[in-house]
Amino acid sequence: MRYGDEHWGHLSMLRRVYIISFLAGVGILAIVLALFLRSRDATDEITLYGNVDVRLVDIGFRVPGQVTQLVFEEGDVVHKGAFMTALDKTPYDSQVRQAQSNVDAIQIDLNNAEVLFQRRAELIDIGGVSQEDYDNSRTNRDQLRANLLQAKAALAVAVDNLNYTEAFAPTDGIILTRIREPGTVVNPADPVYTLSVSSPVWIRAYVDEPNVGSVYYGMRAEVHTDVKGGKVYTGQVGFISPVAEFTPKTVETTQLRTDLVYRLRVYVDDPDHNLLQGMPVTVKLKKGHGQ
Repeated sequence: MRYGDEHWGHLSMLRRVYIISFLAGVGILAIVLALFLRSRDATDEITLYGNVDVRLVDIGFRVPGQVTQLVFEEGDVVHKGAFMTALDKTPYDSQVRQAQSNVDAIQIDLNNAEVLFQRRAELIDIGGVSQEDYDNSRTNRDQLRANLLQAKAALAVAVDNLNYTEAFAPTDGIILTRIREPGTVVNPADPVYTLSVSSPVWIRAYVDEPNVGSVYYGMRAEVHTDVKGGKVYTGQVGFISPVAEFTPKTVETTQLRTDLVYRLRVYVDDPDHNLLQGMPVTVKLKKGHGQ
């Protein structure tokens, strides 16, 4: 090999060394920058762990009776105002008719008492009746007026009891449990269905004491589930508990379980049926955004 060829080969090797060193330096710089940005983003973000709030409604009656109808099965979706179940109306229909008859009878007696009192009032000035007869007729009229008011109130109660033999869905939801069957005799407030409330969807999460000062009402939140490739939901903080409590055992945090935390409620903006009640979620709050 000639001297010139050896010289150029040496220069080519140096050039490769320089290029490799430069690329390595750029790579290290990129890694350092990425770690820096990640650490900076981490300080600008609060990560919380919680669950989709479990919200249940027990559907029952305000009066006792025998169940005659159960419209839905477990797992059925119901909408607010939907008819769900009913009791036997027969005894309550009878009570309404009885109360109405009592009102009508008292009304007839009152009409007669009014006429009699008017006659006594016309005769008292000319001595046609005694003062005692006049006073008695007035007392009888006033007593019947009070009785009529009482009878009308009893009629209203009877009508209400009749209406309470039917139960309607108080909100949109899903039938979680069908507790009774037709023919069952139930007492007031005995649950017949358990309804899982589907809207609005609330997320219950907990923030530790050092970060609670950075959380505010209306703060935007991202809600992540453990579903692979699942939707990222958005929401906002709607409630911050003013009372500290110990971390619940069902909540996993990066701190000790004995740390004091504050309960948050996050309202999800656009929920769907994939956000099931009790599901564990991760909530990410961005500091300083939109405050």
